[in-house]
Amino acid sequence: MEAFLVSTGLVALAEIGDKTQLLAFLLAARFRKPWPICAGIFIATIVNHAGAGAFGAWVSSMVSPQTLRWVLGLGFLAMAAWTLVPDQIDDEEVQAQGRWRRLGVLGTTIVTFFIAEMGDKTQIATVALAARFDAFAAVVAGTTLGMMIANVPAVLIGERLAGRIPLRLVHGVAAAIFAALGLATLLGAGARLGF
Repeated sequence: MEAFLVSTGLVALAEIGDKTQLLAFLLAARFRKPWPICAGIFIATIVNHAGAGAFGAWVSSMVSPQTLRWVLGLGFLAMAAWTLVPDQIDDEEVQAQGRWRRLGVLGTTIVTFFIAEMGDKTQIATVALAARFDAFAAVVAGTTLGMMIANVPAVLIGERLAGRIPLRLVHGVAAAIFAALGLATLLGAGARLGF
């Protein structure tokens, strides 16, 4: 349960102001069909985070517990710093929407959201969380729920909500949680898990 709750909260916070949330705003403004967009975000996230979680589980099985502790601890600290850097949507991601438009709203959302999530901080967090907790299903379910918590309101409420969220505060809280996880891991908090 801890893996699910930490994954949900951490990704929900990290996603606020993230480029994929900005993409959710853009898709909502362009298509004005919230439910296919939400379904596309869900499908893209499940597929993307399942792959990331599987990679994290594989890494934890291939690396010694001591090495994994240092890699994860430093990785979480790096994620803390990265969370404080504001994201922007790349021109390529905006152009990809036009290329995939013939797939309809659902297909366009799945493809563009999946591509935008590649290498994104929430995908990398999923890898690290899956390695940290050794609970693939709980982490993937939690990170997916966290993405939906952050993105469904973005799709449904759109730009009106964006101006009212104190992004610096939200990013600061997410960074503090990543830093706490990093320090706890480096100090041996995962010893009961074997690293």
